[in-house]
Amino acid sequence: MSAIQGTSGANRQGTAANIFRVASGNFLEMYDFMVFGYYASAIAHTFFPESNPFASLMLTLMTFGAGFLMRPLGAMVLGAYIDHHGRRKGLLITLGLMAIGTLTIACVPGYHSIGVMAPILILLGRLLQGFSAGVELGGVSVYLSEIAPKGKKGFYVSWQSASQQVAVVFAALLGVLLNHLLGNEMMSEWGWRIPFVIGCLIVPFLFWIRRMMEETDDFQRRRHHPAMGEIARSVASNWPIVLVGMLMVVTTTVSFYMITAFTPTFGKTVLLLSEQQSFVVTLCVGLSNLIWLPIMGAVSDKVGRRPLLLIFSTLILLTSYPTLNWLVGSPSFARLLEVELWLSFLYASYNAAMVVALTEVMPAEVRATGFSMAYSLATAIFGGFTPAISSYLIHITGNKAMPGVWLSFSAVCGLVAIVLLPWIRRQRAYQQSMMKTAE
Repeated sequence: MSAIQGTSGANRQGTAANIFRVASGNFLEMYDFMVFGYYASAIAHTFFPESNPFASLMLTLMTFGAGFLMRPLGAMVLGAYIDHHGRRKGLLITLGLMAIGTLTIACVPGYHSIGVMAPILILLGRLLQGFSAGVELGGVSVYLSEIAPKGKKGFYVSWQSASQQVAVVFAALLGVLLNHLLGNEMMSEWGWRIPFVIGCLIVPFLFWIRRMMEETDDFQRRRHHPAMGEIARSVASNWPIVLVGMLMVVTTTVSFYMITAFTPTFGKTVLLLSEQQSFVVTLCVGLSNLIWLPIMGAVSDKVGRRPLLLIFSTLILLTSYPTLNWLVGSPSFARLLEVELWLSFLYASYNAAMVVALTEVMPAEVRATGFSMAYSLATAIFGGFTPAISSYLIHITGNKAMPGVWLSFSAVCGLVAIVLLPWIRRQRAYQQSMMKTAE
């Protein structure tokens, strides 16, 4: 953190305190998503008919994924608000919307009490969470990139993802503690609601923190802040950048939800390990991500984004299936931990370079909207449904290592984007030079 604390003057906003303020809401977003993924089995038991356990679990995982379908809409609506009215105001709104969605999931009675209304209300809560999350990550990443001093963007922006890992660690620690105190039966019946209630209790503190954020100098310097219509047209005209950005994000989002949200379900229902063991592995993954993200963000500042993106997307492609195949050949806590820590290193190294590269390639006037659209589309189509897709692939093939194939596919998407990225940048530079000539 010394690199953060050492800034001053023109970079007065680039302090540890301000990074903490902006990343705090990002913590809540990821905490909510992780808790839903961790307790998918218990949520299935509470809100869906139990006649077919696999069908109930799949419905729950699809409900988890459905929240991501709202992300592109949230990215467009809330992203446009942030690009027009400012980073600070928009990030306060997203925090409030997230809180409402979390409260809904925490308080809705089960299927046996209100019937079909239970899963409907849970779905609505997830959709609201997804809508707000559509721009949260993009807004935070853009904010951090705009307050970062020269030569340290990778390090600064990496704290967006690092704050998510704090949520992973906190949620996993809470899971370990609650399972120890209450046991599996009570956790399945009602104990799973406790983490959601805790999330609601954290909200006032996070809202107070985020209100102290300052607007970025970069946003304040711009004389023209485009309206919704202008932003929509600009994003549409820059669709190649958004598309390539989406392909870059596919690798990150599939990797992340594979090693975090899906791990407890995979460990318990596929590898037949204890719930406690699965939570401990997830806790270690969160800590590993938290360590590697800022380190590799700083490395990307030294060696560039492209080398890291190429190296680590290739490693994900080549090693995902073999490592998972080795794991399922003789499942154990030690093997699951080794595989997950390896995948964690690959994810964090790729993501640290990818997120800042995405902020750099987006036009400044629609940076929050463009970034959020690329990220949200990738998460909505691919990443958010990773737990459901992985479970389905295992079910139809009988091959427990099939999630590795899905992970390898995501790496191919990233490699295609990395190959196309230089061409996209040249096209953008040409368009900007033509616009200046016309002026």
